[in-house]
Amino acid sequence: MEKHTVSNILSFAGHWEWHDIVIDNWSSDELKEVMKIHPLIADWLKVIPETTEDYLSVRFPDGIEAVMFGTLPYSIKSEVEDSGEMDQLHFFVIHNKLITINLDNNTRQIMATPERIALLHQCRSAVDGMFVLARTILHYFHLGLDRFEGTLREIERAMEMDNQRHLMDQILSSRFALLYLSNLFTPYQELMAASKEAYLDKLKDSRPFMQLFHRMERMDHAFRHYEKEIDTLIAIDDAISAFRGNEIMKTLTILTAMFTPATVVGAIWGMNFENLPAIKVSWGFIGVMLMTFLSTAGMYIWMHKKGWTGDILRVRARKSKI
Repeated sequence: MEKHTVSNILSFAGHWEWHDIVIDNWSSDELKEVMKIHPLIADWLKVIPETTEDYLSVRFPDGIEAVMFGTLPYSIKSEVEDSGEMDQLHFFVIHNKLITINLDNNTRQIMATPERIALLHQCRSAVDGMFVLARTILHYFHLGLDRFEGTLREIERAMEMDNQRHLMDQILSSRFALLYLSNLFTPYQELMAASKEAYLDKLKDSRPFMQLFHRMERMDHAFRHYEKEIDTLIAIDDAISAFRGNEIMKTLTILTAMFTPATVVGAIWGMNFENLPAIKVSWGFIGVMLMTFLSTAGMYIWMHKKGWTGDILRVRARKSKI
């Protein structure tokens, strides 16, 4: 397939432009034309082909006006996976120009809707346009958190009704999913910090920046809440497992003590001697068995009076939640 470059230049009411570039060949002649827009674009284009994670840089080439560029990872997939390539937003922004490379088609279609176009026309600079684009991408994170919350609620209901071993696997899988989303979210927090470093007081009157800030604040609160919720589920599972383990050990100890007389009787009358008591009389077997049963019952009654048995040997109801 022939390698090509497509550059779509959009102009907005705030007197700024968005260069939406789709490229296969990083050494194409079209990119050389893009480099003429600003000297730092050459540095940006050298870094991004080799960038697999997030990258962010703020420069002040003239000592006053900031230039911000880098790469932000995200995913438009409906399910969290531990493998597969992530999408990447390669961006370069100065006062009157926003340049993006290889934005995914789904996000491009969302940005072309009347709602997003109206927001872009309200932006006073390319930086505000970048904030609108970042806020749009964060919508994928919100959808991921909504699906994550549904999965977490199912695990909580299952734990409440019947805590089985497989639930811990589901809890750990949910924790990985949250960690995956949280790791993708971190670069956008860095973007906010870098924007404050670059534009300082200019952001106070920026509506797109404040909208992005409050969306990230909501998402950060959600991440922290879900982290605490998962930690609580793990703590509950550990407590239930410890309780069950103690209960099993207590039961086994009591049963072992109860059957100690039977073990002693079996050991003595199992010896290979001729002169054992009651071995040659007709009532010998019945007498030994009766003595064994009475000793076992006596052991249980003694432990019960001491309060050592508790409710361990009682039959548990079917609807028990533990």
